[in-house]
Amino acid sequence: MKLRDGSSCDLFGNLSLEQVAKYQDPHLVHRILDSSRTIAVVGLSTSPQKDSHVVASFLQNRGFKVIPVHPKAERILGEKVYRKVADIPEPVDIVNVFRPSHECPEHAEQAVRISAKALWLQLNIFSKEAAAIATAGGLDVIMGLCMKIEHHRHLGSQSASP
Repeated sequence: MKLRDGSSCDLFGNLSLEQVAKYQDPHLVHRILDSSRTIAVVGLSTSPQKDSHVVASFLQNRGFKVIPVHPKAERILGEKVYRKVADIPEPVDIVNVFRPSHECPEHAEQAVRISAKALWLQLNIFSKEAAAIATAGGLDVIMGLCMKIEHHRHLGSQSASP
């Protein structure tokens, strides 16, 4: 994005404002949240102070099944941890990513491989390449939004629907 002084700003990972709007469509966000039950959280921290842990705990408390993806931990939030998305043996609705943009294409490929329904890149995470991979694989894509904030916005205090 070009600023008034001619310099560029990479706020949205080289996405146009139209592309950002597409990947943050409120109707799509609502549909994904309302129709999902199982969420793989890539980069889920063992630390309760980290955003990934706060968001995953919130989702778990709202009735979602949270599947942690972490390179070293054995259990997080009482759930078995998987090293990568491709290792998850059960159906996953959303792959929610708390990792840097340059790692997202790999997670998108794995989300396609396990036939997830959506790829969700958390707040301030944007990746054109990951979006292209996921879209080509038939997944819905959300980028740059916090699932906890969007849950409050779209579903309020409701529990996840079955």
